[in-house]
Amino acid sequence: MPHVTVRAPSHDRSRSLGWLALAWMEYFVVHGPGDVQGMPVSHGDEYSGFVVDCYALGEGGKDDGRLLYDSAFFSRPKGCDKSGLGARIGLFEALGPCRFAGWAEGGEIYRDPWGLGFEYVYEAGEPMGRPVTVPYLRIMATEEGQTGNVYDTIYFNLTDEASLLSHVPNVDPGLTKINLPDGGEITPSTASSSSKDGGKETWVCFDETHLYNTPELRRMYATVTRNLRKRKKGSGTWYLETTTMFAPGQDSVAERTYEEAEAIREARKKRGRARLLYDHRYGIVKDLKNEDELRAALRDAYGDAMEWIDEDTLVDDFYDLRNDSADGKRYFLNSRTSSSDAWMDPDAWKLCRREEEIAPGELITLGFDGSIRDDATALTACRVSDGHLQLLGVWEKPEGPEGDGWQVDRESVNAAVADAFARYEVCGFYCDPPHWQDYVDAWTRDYGEALQVRAVQSRPLEWWTNRPTAMEQALNRFVEAVGDKGLSWAGVDEADDVDTPFARKGLALSRHVLNARRRPMGGNRHIGIGKEHPKSPKKIDAAMSATLAYEARADAVAAGITKRKKRSGRLVAF
Repeated sequence: MPHVTVRAPSHDRSRSLGWLALAWMEYFVVHGPGDVQGMPVSHGDEYSGFVVDCYALGEGGKDDGRLLYDSAFFSRPKGCDKSGLGARIGLFEALGPCRFAGWAEGGEIYRDPWGLGFEYVYEAGEPMGRPVTVPYLRIMATEEGQTGNVYDTIYFNLTDEASLLSHVPNVDPGLTKINLPDGGEITPSTASSSSKDGGKETWVCFDETHLYNTPELRRMYATVTRNLRKRKKGSGTWYLETTTMFAPGQDSVAERTYEEAEAIREARKKRGRARLLYDHRYGIVKDLKNEDELRAALRDAYGDAMEWIDEDTLVDDFYDLRNDSADGKRYFLNSRTSSSDAWMDPDAWKLCRREEEIAPGELITLGFDGSIRDDATALTACRVSDGHLQLLGVWEKPEGPEGDGWQVDRESVNAAVADAFARYEVCGFYCDPPHWQDYVDAWTRDYGEALQVRAVQSRPLEWWTNRPTAMEQALNRFVEAVGDKGLSWAGVDEADDVDTPFARKGLALSRHVLNARRRPMGGNRHIGIGKEHPKSPKKIDAAMSATLAYEARADAVAAGITKRKKRSGRLVAF
């Protein structure tokens, strides 16, 4: 199922306070306002796993008993009780044994301090818990005058007489603030009030961060997350983001967290430890008109939440002509959608993925797009027999301070080209020459004579991308091939382990392709591709190199160059 997670390498669910948290929540917490108001809560395997992941602990040395994560990201479709989960975790942070108090020998018992009957027996080696000293919780809302679903559920649990938590002594619940028994508070906050009393927070919930898409809301997020770091280490401060898939291009907090997770997965994050827990579940459907495909994708996206979701109602919403299908994919499939000027449909592209490397000795074409400093450089191979693409190398400016003064390692690129010619049978190599003319000349000298597919007869490698008509035709060919599944690309499923060069290169190729935007060329008479804006850090160079490799492959097929002659090793037309 389409389910992407990012966890620390040392993550181990057996070392987590989450099992205690689940037992505590299911004993004390009830559902807040709504159809199931006042009913006890329970967690299936999926939601239980996320809670356990949130409270995973380090072991040994300075990280012994320390929370592995200082931020958690939970992305699910609408109606998945994300706000309810945030409220339950918030109540545990405010009143429960949510911080490390040593490793159990086995048989120790935690009993609630209010005599309300909760008991938890620790197993040997399990972490034991204690409450936070003077907990300060902030529940963030996007609009003035709103407290939000998370705070409303917390307030309900502390005020409704049928709820056990309403019997905790010395809690003073109010509509604008809840005072906790031994000091501390739970406060709903908005952008205008987020900087007041800053620096005391121990836990924060940012609900629906796909809506945090204005300068004011982004500043609020930055201010509050900085405040969390002011508490001393023993407080174990962290925050939770819950969200539905963001609208691309709005630069929301959810979109920025998504990009941070991509950087961690591709090993592009060079500075600092990766202390983000990322959990994103979604569904993919190529043809929305196929109801069986749509229903299967909805079940993928909702997972455990299908227990309380009306599947027929969601299907009817997709087929209601008054609704935008792109919004439906984002809200109910939790799937990445295209911006209005996107070059590639994300679902169509993902359905072309194949977990297959191009074998040494196979007949291929190459595509190259290069830069020097601010943009990336990429080399892509395309198997002639079936149009299977594989990113062979990508050189990108590092993020953060390491990017200052960075330049592409040209000798590394040159070595990758030499390795491609040594490893495969290359019949065509299309390069965009700007910034790399000297190297293109050298590659022409070294490899040009043997190439049977030639950009032009005298300059066989030079395929200039600034030619509007030719560029538009090449891009259209590529997009049509994706739509017809006439090409494929090498990569792993997003939910699989990505700790290999093959996997990381596949993710990079996909990222570049999905970053590309349609842009006018030739006095607005033709359409090319470009970045979302000239200074955007979102690279597209691998998309261009893949297009050039596929264009060279198309020319090889048109010329009948599809097989090697086994005896002599020469390429022949059939």
